[in-house]
Amino acid sequence: MTTLALEIAVQDAAGARIAAEFGADRIEACGALGLTGGLTPSAAALEQMLGVDIGAHALIRPRSGGFVYSPEEVDLMEREVDLCVRAGVAGVVIGALNRDKTVDEAATGRLVARARQTAAELGVERDVTFHRALDVTPDPVAALRTLAALGVDRVLTSGGAARSIDGLEVLRTMCAAGTGVQVMAGGGVRVSDVPALAAAGVSAVHLSGKALVADPGPVGPGGGAPGELEVTSAQIVAQAYQQVQSVNAIHH
Repeated sequence: MTTLALEIAVQDAAGARIAAEFGADRIEACGALGLTGGLTPSAAALEQMLGVDIGAHALIRPRSGGFVYSPEEVDLMEREVDLCVRAGVAGVVIGALNRDKTVDEAATGRLVARARQTAAELGVERDVTFHRALDVTPDPVAALRTLAALGVDRVLTSGGAARSIDGLEVLRTMCAAGTGVQVMAGGGVRVSDVPALAAAGVSAVHLSGKALVADPGPVGPGGGAPGELEVTSAQIVAQAYQQVQSVNAIHH
């Protein structure tokens, strides 16, 4: 069994610092996590996150909603991949589908190629992860094989379920498929789920580890009502790290 890794989705440098301090192996750098599930971070936000000593994989997602993209949006994502790799990320996180919910091989292939080409220009190697658009596909295992052929390094998946813990059988099948693609469990992951996910054979677990705190400023026009902000929870990250460490101690 490979050593289980811990990835934390964060939306700011404060979250990146917590992830690094409390034992995460890497971060997924996002923007607008709470509102949208994550978008491409702004250049300045990414720069701040890259200032933290932890490997950062930038989410490439230009808007909320589904994963069927126009040619112009694919052009935009290709440019974002180039800029993020040049900024110093350890990898990029991509995903694009056709209208029939299968993997958009043309768009995905372009994004993988851009990541590889820009990294080669810089004399470095960078990972490409395909995100949970995979879980929308009619056959995640078949999609995994398609992504392997396109050169994707890793997938983020719940096994097609709303929560990873409910997709264990599909996750197990994906891990056993022998594609060479790393399978990272993500989607509603709770700390208590880590041992079962590890037993399914995944190479990593992914969670946001978020908590709600009071917004110090009023929300809405005219002052509005008190609101809440989502922040990265040091307690949840630390607990997830302890679970990952326990799993790794048992299996090594």
